Amino acid sequence: MLKMILILLMVAVLAFLYTVYLWYRTNEKLTYMLDSLDNDDVSFRFRERLFFDISLNRTLNRLREIYEKRRTELREQEQYFAHMLENVQTGIVVLEESGRVVFYNNYAKVLLGMGSLSNLRQLRRVNVSLFDAFSSVQPGISLKASYYNESSKVDIVMQASNATIKGREVKIVSFSNIDTQLSENQEESWNKLTRVLTHEIMNTITPIVSLSDTLNKCAVEDRLDSNYISGLETISASSKGLLSFVESYRSLTRVAAPIRKSFLVSELVERVFQLTAPYTEEASVKTSFVEKAPDILLWADENQIAQILINLVKNAVQAGATGVEISADLDSLENVVIEVSNNGTPISREGREEIFVPFYTTKQEGTGIGLSLSRQIMRLHNGTLTLSRSDSTATVFVLHFK
Repeated sequence: MLKMILILLMVAVLAFLYTVYLWYRTNEKLTYMLDSLDNDDVSFRFRERLFFDISLNRTLNRLREIYEKRRTELREQEQYFAHMLENVQTGIVVLEESGRVVFYNNYAKVLLGMGSLSNLRQLRRVNVSLFDAFSSVQPGISLKASYYNESSKVDIVMQASNATIKGREVKIVSFSNIDTQLSENQEESWNKLTRVLTHEIMNTITPIVSLSDTLNKCAVEDRLDSNYISGLETISASSKGLLSFVESYRSLTRVAAPIRKSFLVSELVERVFQLTAPYTEEASVKTSFVEKAPDILLWADENQIAQILINLVKNAVQAGATGVEISADLDSLENVVIEVSNNGTPISREGREEIFVPFYTTKQEGTGIGLSLSRQIMRLHNGTLTLSRSDSTATVFVLHFK
């Protein structure tokens, strides 16, 4: 009897010790797994071969797989939303209360003209009022600010919202270029108006051209009065001239999508100077090219960009310039910036507001589509064409590729 009691007691002690051992092993594995997950390490895996541990290890491995799957899904979502933020045409900056910048997208760098942004204090170098606007903007309030970046004056409107990221309070500031939005809306309106006008005029003039030619042919065959024939010829010539004039405006609404390739800006400018040589040499205009960074490459439609530069050089010659300089450089974001400068008659203050408007021209034989067409081409390249200055010293147009 005593022997049986001792055996039972021994079994009970062994069972207790085994339970303690299992508890210790389980706790040890859970601690190891939690520490690994806390360090974002999912490389561990428990062996599922030992009989006593197989059920626990299989469960822990299953938990690891679920965690890894959810982590992968979250990272894919983060990459998706990050890609969206990088491609929107709105600047986004996420700030901590201390002024530390947690996040900013590429378009924010483009608008601010900065290569990097780690603290709000850096905006003081761009413009003090811009720094104040970022510091004071609050949810539910829209603020406007103006400043100069590397290429031109920028007018923005900004809004803010509050959020909590990993227990930290942050302010999300979004801002967009007012001028770009207005320019795009204005351009779209002009294109719609141009399509309507050209359609109506073509429908009206085309029958007149056809009838006047037919009547003129009949009048010649029937040997009618020469005044009658001359009048018909005048009507036909005037109608054809108007058709040709209207057809030129159609090009504003039919700009082809750019066929991009990589080429050297220096080779492009050399080609432009060769094509414009008949105009510049006749007017004794000196042309020059300044490359401020070595071997600048441009990814664009070479023919379309050449068309813009040729138009700007011709305009300079017609403005009485004696010198035209084209320069190329890279901004802080490695974007290509081309400037076309001339010393011709400056553009009037009123003209500066109108030169990119279709139909506007100061030339007797001009159609008023050159600069409008050039700006459309730049917009198709996700770039801008602006007049940065026009005074007694120089008139400078800037092509900014983004």
